[in-house]
Amino acid sequence: MGGYGKEMVINDVTFQTGIGDFLGIIGPNGSGKSTLLKLMSKVLPIISGSVSLGKDDIVKLSLKEFCRKAAFVSQDTLINFSFSVEEIVMMGRIPHLKRLEQATGKDFKKVAEALEMTDTSGLRDKLIDELSSGERQRVIIAKALAQEPTLLFLDEPTSHLDIGHQIQVLDLLKKLNRQNQLTIVMVIHDLNLASEYCSRILLLDQGKIFKQGTPQEVLTYQNIESVYKTVVLVKNNPINSKPYVVLVSGEK
Repeated sequence: MGGYGKEMVINDVTFQTGIGDFLGIIGPNGSGKSTLLKLMSKVLPIISGSVSLGKDDIVKLSLKEFCRKAAFVSQDTLINFSFSVEEIVMMGRIPHLKRLEQATGKDFKKVAEALEMTDTSGLRDKLIDELSSGERQRVIIAKALAQEPTLLFLDEPTSHLDIGHQIQVLDLLKKLNRQNQLTIVMVIHDLNLASEYCSRILLLDQGKIFKQGTPQEVLTYQNIESVYKTVVLVKNNPINSKPYVVLVSGEK
C-alpha cells in the first residue's frame, strides 16, 4: 500500500516480474499507474507490504545500492541547465562512484556504450536543450543505461512524442529488452502500443489490479469497457495477430 500523505492510492497489489520481462502498466487516469511505479522505484515510501528486487527488500537497500540495480526514467525530461549530452549520461555513473571520486576510464567506457546503444554518440557534444524531444528522450534513457541496471522503470516515456519518435523510443527499448535481457516496467497510456511492445500487461483500476497477463488475456473488449467506461472494438492486428483496440464514437 502507498500513496500521498494520508491518501492511499495503491491497495492490495501483488504481482511479479521475471528477468527479461517487458511489463506494461495501463489503466485510466487516477488508477494509480504512476504511483505504483514510484513505490517500486523508491520515489515514494511504502506504507505497508513490501517490494523485492531479487532477494532484497528495497526498503533495506540504500538509494545508491538500489540505483546500481534499477534505473528510473520519469515523464519529465526537461533539464534546467545546459549540460552536454555526455555530461548528462555521465550522471548515470554516480551510483558507482565514491564520494568526490572522479570518473575513470571504466566510467567513460560505460558512457560510450550507453550512447552507442541509444544511437546518440553523434550528439555527445551537443547541449541537452538543443535536442528534439525524441533525441532528448533517448539521451535520458542512455543516462539510465549508464547505471548498468538490470531493471528499468519508465513513466510514460512516449507521452510527449509524435508517432515517429514514439516508435523510435519503443523500438530501442524492445531491442534492449531482447538483446540485453533488460527487464522493463513501463507505464503507458496507449493500449495499442502496450499490445505491440509488452510481453505482459497489468491493468489497474482504482488502485487495484483488475487483470494481468499477456496482451491477448488483458486487452479484451470486456476488460477495457469495464475499466475505461467506453465502447471499443478489439480486433487482431493483421501483421502479428496481437490485439488492436478501435475506439467507437458515441456520436452518430
